[in-house]
Formats: sequence, structure tokens, C-alpha cells
Amino acid sequence: MEFRKFGSSSPSHSGDSDSSELQKLTDQSSDENAVTDSSSCDQDSSVSDCESGISGENHRSRSAEFSSFSGATAALVRLFEGDRVHDLIKQRFVSSLGPAIGAATTVLAIHRNSHSCAVGQARLHCFQIFSKAIQRKCGGNANVRYAWFSPSSVDEISRIVSHGFSDQFGNNNGLYGHGLYLSPDDSPLECLEEGSGNDQEDGVRHLVLCRVVLGKAELVRPGSEQYHPSSDEFDSGVDDLSKPRKYIVWSTHMSTCVLPEYVVSFRAPTFFKAPVKIEEPVRRPTSPWMPFPTLISVLSKFLPPPSVALISKYHRDHKVRKEDSTTRTDTTSEANSRGRATDFGHQKLQGQGMQ
Repeated sequence: MEFRKFGSSSPSHSGDSDSSELQKLTDQSSDENAVTDSSSCDQDSSVSDCESGISGENHRSRSAEFSSFSGATAALVRLFEGDRVHDLIKQRFVSSLGPAIGAATTVLAIHRNSHSCAVGQARLHCFQIFSKAIQRKCGGNANVRYAWFSPSSVDEISRIVSHGFSDQFGNNNGLYGHGLYLSPDDSPLECLEEGSGNDQEDGVRHLVLCRVVLGKAELVRPGSEQYHPSSDEFDSGVDDLSKPRKYIVWSTHMSTCVLPEYVVSFRAPTFFKAPVKIEEPVRRPTSPWMPFPTLISVLSKFLPPPSVALISKYHRDHKVRKEDSTTRTDTTSEANSRGRATDFGHQKLQGQGMQ
């Protein structure tokens, strides 16, 4: 899987190769896990080598010290420094925060969802089947991405890993409709800005890295009441088609289109406890300026004559209103000047009479 902007046909950043490698390692582990005993989620024995991107028992363990993931401890596998998956995720996460914030952020642990039990395997296979279906529907590209989800609590992480996503995880107060909101893998800061509220007493926070089947995404504007694709043409939503900061997976697609894969635990700077607002750059026109008559002439080559005539009429009416407004302003200013001159003359005559 490659991480590309919407509409791009080829990767253009070094992060694309990292994401492709992470995808390959994750798929390899998932395929190997599929042949293990489905009852392993109920056992306390050590995890097999298939549950990480590299071999070696000293590179993985159950989440003993992260006992707060109570309901998901059996499914979560701790990855350590030196594990290729661990190092890829850590490097990608820290670098995406930017130099200053990344340097002040400490990654404490990365856990992988092993999907080791029967239900976990079924959920994984359902995701893979749906991904292939969307791939056929969209002409060969299912548009599968990695994306961050900010849980509201540690207990919510356990529910996500154990049961997947459902309507109860819809967030952002429905700003972009009724669905699950995730941030692109290169924008974890978007999740941190929202102030997820999952901080523990020692300042530890958690984000869930998911695989998401986006298919063909449509633009969703703030204030939308949408809860499903607007037509069969679309599969998901985004807040911006060229550079999305939010992926919207509709409530009708949550259980099949989103797969929780990793939990990243970290300690961030204290100023993340309050939402951070990043001002949007002012957008300026990029096309060359041209006089309106010239623009109408250019448009006449593409638009039907009635449309061109209507545009010309609006332009003439606007000019007339503008000229009338200017004339009225000039007339008013002249009248005011005359009035002030008359008043001054009267005052002068009155002053002379008093003498």
C-alpha cells in the first residue's frame, strides 16, 4: 500500500516506501497468524514468531506492564526496539510531529493487534474480503491507507481491539456527518489537537494506528448530516480532496472498512493537554488576472451563448449599480460641501451684524 495524495498516480515522498514496507510486514504476519490455532487468544503461552515482522523471542511479549489494556491483553503483542515494524512506526510517528514536537515526544511502547483468536481472524478476513471487493469496484485500487484514531480512554482501546469499531466511536461532535473520523498517518498532530483525553496520571497517551479502506472518497463539508455515501459511486468521505486532514468512514462501513492494527503509547509535551489550533494559510488566487471583458471573451469559447449573455448582463448591471453608487456618493459629498460653505457664510454675516 502506498500513501499518496488523492489524485496522485505515483508516490512522491520517502515515507511511501516506509508505508509499503509496513504494509508488507503486517500482511505477512497476518497470513502466518491465520494458520495458528484460533484458541491461542485464550492461552497464556508465549507468542509465536509470526506475530512480529522479525524473529526472536526477545523482540516480543504480552503486555504485562500495560495492564490497563485489560480486555485486550491477550490480543496485543508488545514490539521492541530493533523490530522492523516497531522502528518503522516510531520513525514515521515522531517525524510526522515535526522537529520540535517530535524531539520532545517519547515513544514508550508499540503493541500489535495479533488478531489471534477466532473472532479476530474472522474480522481480519472480513476486512480483506471487503478490500478486494472495493478494489474491483474502483478499477483496481481500493485506496487502503493507514490512519490514526484518538481513543477517548484506555478502556476504549480494549473495546476497539476486542470488538472493532461501531457507532459508539463516532466523534468530533458530528462536524462532518455521522461516522468515524481518522487522521492520515502523516498527520498524528490532528489527533493530538483534538485533546483526546486518554492521558493517564503519568502523562502517557495512546493512539491507534488503523488500516482503512477508503475506496473513492467524496468531499464532506462542515455541518453535514450525512451518515452514508451520497451515491454508489463513493465509499468514504474527506474534509479536503487535495490534502485531507480527516478521513470519514460512515457508520454503515465501520465494521468492514477499518482494522485496528497497532497501539502507540507515548508521552508528549504538556501543552498537548489543551487543544492546539493551527491557523490555515491564507489562500490566494493562482490564476493570472485579466479584465472582465477579456474573461467573458474566453468563457464564450466554452459556454453556450445564453450563459455568456447572462454573464454579460450581470456584468453590465454591476457596472451600472457601481456608477450610480459613485454618482450618488459624489453628489452627496458636493451637497455636504455646499451646505458647510453656506453655514459658514451665515455665521460670518451674523458675526458682522453683531459688530
